[in-house]
Amino acid sequence: MGEESKKQLIEEINLLRQQKNAIILAHYYQPDEIQDIADFVGDSLQLAQQAANTKADVIVFCGVHFMAESASILSPEKIVLLPEPGAGCPLADMINAEELREEKRKHPGAKVVCYVNSSAEVKAESDICCTSSNAEKVVASLEGQDILFVPDGNLGKYVAAKTKRKIISWPGFCPTHHRVSKEDVLQSRELHPDAKVLVHPECREEVWQEADYVGSTSGIIKYAENSSAKKFIIGTECGILHQLRKRCPDKEFYLIAKQMMCPNMKKNSLQKVRDSLLTLSPCITVAQEVREKAIAALEKMLTV
Repeated sequence: MGEESKKQLIEEINLLRQQKNAIILAHYYQPDEIQDIADFVGDSLQLAQQAANTKADVIVFCGVHFMAESASILSPEKIVLLPEPGAGCPLADMINAEELREEKRKHPGAKVVCYVNSSAEVKAESDICCTSSNAEKVVASLEGQDILFVPDGNLGKYVAAKTKRKIISWPGFCPTHHRVSKEDVLQSRELHPDAKVLVHPECREEVWQEADYVGSTSGIIKYAENSSAKKFIIGTECGILHQLRKRCPDKEFYLIAKQMMCPNMKKNSLQKVRDSLLTLSPCITVAQEVREKAIAALEKMLTV
């Protein structure tokens, strides 16, 4: 896309967001130009908080389907748009409501902690949601109870290690994070021996065991901003590099492995954002009976 047409699209987006009283929320994994036009860029927890508290009439969610669904659950009176309706999440697709009900029958009495990377139907079958930012706090809030953690097994193992709790984890995973290996960490350290290794807890145990810091996308950014180190090896989706370089222009960042890219997060574009504001579609809604059950799990998370 030429600079002229890009500039025109941004002008149209800015005009439309004023006319429609819209807010644009973007995840850190979105393309650079989407992050740059957003009213707010954040991780799943920060975006859920923004969606719950915004005064806007229209929420344009630049992320993936489960994020827009969560916004619709938290703000049912608002129009929630997902500019790219085909932006799904393979991790969220690794469990459905029937599979969760079956697992709950195997563990009667267990509290279900559901990672936000899941469908509204799965949230509706859960006791409380969590994000990678607050998973430890959420689990710690459920004192002395058996915990069934869905759908991310890597995050479940990490939280179990941090909280010293027995957690039954569903064997789901994020394909982008799961492909990173211990070998990738060791090779990165050889190439950049004076760099700190910062990874997301969706990575495998063999990876986070080797890291200097494990945390959510917002946690990784904060660590880099506050650290006296000048070089960092980043173990999460490549979209985060845009924010890291903007906020820490004097520091160097290297991806832990090639192909650290979520194809679903990269499906969005300025044109799709403009079109969604123009037509107020595709609109994401959640059936009332599902929403009523799912909102309890999300609101409990927001109070932890």
